[in-house]
Amino acid sequence: MQTGENEQALRKIIDFTRLLSIAILLIHFYLICYPLFQQLGFTYRIVDHLMFNIAKLPIFKSLLIAKLSALGLLIVSLIGSKGKKDEKIRPRAIIAYMLTGLTLYLAADWLVILPWFYMGLSSLGYILFMNGGGLLFRRLKLKLGGDIFNKENETFPQEERLLENEYSVNLPARYQLKGKERSSWINIINPFRGTLVGGSPGAGKSYFVIRHIITQHIAKGFSMLIYDFKYDDLSRIAYNALRKHGGRSFYVINFEKIMHRSNPLEPDTMQDITDAIESARTVMLGLNREWIKKQGDFFVESPINFVTALIWFLKKYGHGRYCTLPHVIELSLVDYKELFAVLSSEPEIEVLINPFMSAWKNEAYEQLEGQIASAKISLARLSSPQLYYVLSGNDFSLDINNPNDPKVVCLANNPQKSQVYGAVLSLYINRINKLVNRKKQQKCSLIFDEFPTIYFNGIDNLIATARSNKVAVTLAVQDYSQLKKDYGREQAEVIMNIVGNIVCGQVTGDTAKQLSERFGKINQVKESVSINAVDTSVTRSTQLDYAIPASKIAGLSSGEFVGMVADDPTNKIDLKTFHCQIQNDHDAISREEQNFRDIPAVPAVSPAEVLMTYQRIKADIKTLIETNTSNYES
Repeated sequence: MQTGENEQALRKIIDFTRLLSIAILLIHFYLICYPLFQQLGFTYRIVDHLMFNIAKLPIFKSLLIAKLSALGLLIVSLIGSKGKKDEKIRPRAIIAYMLTGLTLYLAADWLVILPWFYMGLSSLGYILFMNGGGLLFRRLKLKLGGDIFNKENETFPQEERLLENEYSVNLPARYQLKGKERSSWINIINPFRGTLVGGSPGAGKSYFVIRHIITQHIAKGFSMLIYDFKYDDLSRIAYNALRKHGGRSFYVINFEKIMHRSNPLEPDTMQDITDAIESARTVMLGLNREWIKKQGDFFVESPINFVTALIWFLKKYGHGRYCTLPHVIELSLVDYKELFAVLSSEPEIEVLINPFMSAWKNEAYEQLEGQIASAKISLARLSSPQLYYVLSGNDFSLDINNPNDPKVVCLANNPQKSQVYGAVLSLYINRINKLVNRKKQQKCSLIFDEFPTIYFNGIDNLIATARSNKVAVTLAVQDYSQLKKDYGREQAEVIMNIVGNIVCGQVTGDTAKQLSERFGKINQVKESVSINAVDTSVTRSTQLDYAIPASKIAGLSSGEFVGMVADDPTNKIDLKTFHCQIQNDHDAISREEQNFRDIPAVPAVSPAEVLMTYQRIKADIKTLIETNTSNYES
């Protein structure tokens, strides 16, 4: 511990060292320029006698050694000197003083025959060098302004190993650590714990992350469901990856350019009435997104119960030959008297239709319209010949991870018609979810681009329970606020908190704050400076601060991602958090896309055939009503 006495003693030693340096230089001048001093009458016998003995010392045997000895002692005294630190001292001034002083000090040796010039130049060089050295050791070198955004402090070690298994997704990346760029890997080794890919438009979600999940999972033998919001951005990637690796069938549900047909209400896959309830809820909430936040209200649950009754009636009627969504839509439009007469013939839906029949019998028509009209109006938006044609076919079954017939299925949406198409596609997703989340099925990957544009009832339950059934769920969203808007705060929080893997590009607001808190804090070096009239003190300390602040997440570049991955017991990852730039081989991807083949068109369906199917479905319901009404009256 430094005390006042020690500091005073150190100053005395420094002063003595500098005095000794000056003494050596003066003695050297006296010895070298003795004729001049003798001529001026500045010599004395006793001094000469003393100097004669001093001149025998080794340091005075040559001119260069004496001057270097004086210079060396001067440097020692400067190193130990203390003075008021000043950050305004510029290196250029220090270098100018020291180089000029050293040059004059040493170059003066050529003028030793001119004593006055020799002593003058040597003294001037000595003083300039001493002044420059004083500035050098008083200069305060601070990094306070060098890293104004605190980038170096907010860097941390990241996983640099490539960790692969039969399910993993591995993304090469580069990251910064204390000013140096290093290679790393984002290892999603356990995709079954759920993956959330976030980022504002243009952040690079599809190009840097989702395309690799698709290609790597197809290469590893996954069956797959892809919700392609902007068809055919992802479907094209999946089709060409499947061409390379094979082993699975490829299907596309597209309502604008008809490719394949499938009935999401296939009666053989609906085991009990709860399947009908979930299907009805999915369709109605998909068509009326504001109802999601009002679940439980009378005028929300009533239309859902009404549609449930229609679905289950058609499932039970005639071994389910009319159990399709188009038939449900047409049945909902039947007059109440005939409709209730038909529905009352099925005892299993009696409890569902009882409130409606009571209102009808009691002539509470306003209440009845309030209960049912919203369902009829919503379902009417789906009354389209093309929708009817696709939804009533049976080109493939929805058990996409059946080991005997694995499939890659793409659900095509159109951003301009997303609300209508999204509701129907949500029904496909709901039914597929029920079928894939079973034991002893093939590993399966469910990828949802722009997830908030569909309504997926029970997504949290799927992520929580499907892990053991080898179902990997990937959700792509733009922002947490988007989830809150479409799913409600509670459901959005569950989705955000339940996923194990997060890969997020540029986001702002609450999303950035939540992620920053999730990534935690690291030890960061803090530096403070106190300057007063006498001295300058520099204090360095460490404190915990956010590893990736919200402001940094809000300013990420395209392709730059932050996140956290989950591990499993057989493959531990200590460094789970990352902040890096994912490395895509742009040239290789461009060459690959140039060689992509378009998704092959299926045999064209004529408008007449589509219209015929539309009219046949209407005729089916008309026949059903007429048959059952006559039976009921008899």
